[in-house]
Amino acid sequence: MWLPTLLANYQIILGFLVADPMNWRADWAWGLPLIVLNVIIHALGLGLISQKVVRVTSATIARHLIIYKFVLVVGSATLLGTILHGIEAAIWAAAYRLLGALPDNKSAMLYSLNAMTSYGHTDLALARHWQLMGAIEALNGWLLFGLTTAFLFGVLERVWSSLGRGGHHK
Repeated sequence: MWLPTLLANYQIILGFLVADPMNWRADWAWGLPLIVLNVIIHALGLGLISQKVVRVTSATIARHLIIYKFVLVVGSATLLGTILHGIEAAIWAAAYRLLGALPDNKSAMLYSLNAMTSYGHTDLALARHWQLMGAIEALNGWLLFGLTTAFLFGVLERVWSSLGRGGHHK
């Protein structure tokens, strides 16, 4: 009784996923490795930034300079995280250019930043047979921004903890 319903639903879902199998496969074949590459780059970058944050917050600092330390550490971590996102958007833009999905570097970068941030307020569109990659890049953006948010929260926690003890760590 439940098996025919399950099979019918499976056929509907499978039919949707393979409606245009060549284009869907190509988008996923390019998109998934780009997601993995970008997450690896992001994790390595955040790890390097984190090492510097630990060094800076472990140093002793005079009480009257605490606010400057806070601004320096949080501001620097935010700037470096943003640069990471820019590099990752550039990787997607390079892929779009390589595939001929967009006509020039400027539009490829603008499209990529729009897709990654889910901003989407331009009239740019990928070549029709690559349009799924834009949605895949948006998924990548959600993952990367989630990692960055968690990282920046950790930086704030580290700095606040460090400042609460006058810059001293045991």
